[in-house]
Amino acid sequence: MAFRSLHPQSGRGRQAEARRNDLVVLEAARDVFAAQGADAPISAVAARAGVGVGTLYRRYGSKAELLQRLCVLAMEQALAAAGDALAAADPWDGLCGYIAACVELRSGALASLAGQIETTAEMRDTAGRSMARLDEIVTRAQAAGLLRADVTALDISWLIEQFSRRPPGRLAEAEERNVRSRLVAIALDGLRARPVPAPGHRGTLPGHPPRRDHYVNRWSPGS
Repeated sequence: MAFRSLHPQSGRGRQAEARRNDLVVLEAARDVFAAQGADAPISAVAARAGVGVGTLYRRYGSKAELLQRLCVLAMEQALAAAGDALAAADPWDGLCGYIAACVELRSGALASLAGQIETTAEMRDTAGRSMARLDEIVTRAQAAGLLRADVTALDISWLIEQFSRRPPGRLAEAEERNVRSRLVAIALDGLRARPVPAPGHRGTLPGHPPRRDHYVNRWSPGS
């Protein structure tokens, strides 16, 4: 299915321009933090975005404020993808489109910041709405008998997070995209519900479902 662009280029006025600038910085931050981790300096983000460090600090009061804003923007993009998924006529297409969109955006690339910055009320509210929409996407696909019953919304969140990381070594962008698309297709095939397990297949996922408190509490500083 075709998902609308999550990188808006149109709009007028200072507010629209500011949002476009924020998205440029967000893309840069994803690249930098995915490659260098939470300790990456803001100067690396600024250089990647093609702006000066002073420009960032004139817009944001501190590194923490900048990172909090970027986290909200990333979750808002995931919410937009969730809206498209729930609007899809076919629940499986909606789920696959959501995962593909979030992986393309590398929406989990800022996960390395967990525990490094204070979570704001806006971050908590946006995260709650995002998880609620993902719950809807998963429930809808399972009700249609298309998604295996032992998969949870948190499984999907962790999956997207894993695919948001940069692979080791240096790959050309086209080859990295090729590898990622193949692995996402393999993962999606593993999520499909099957009436009869294949020979030699255990039929159920190992271990236990991820715990939501573990997923959420890691964002508490010092956790």
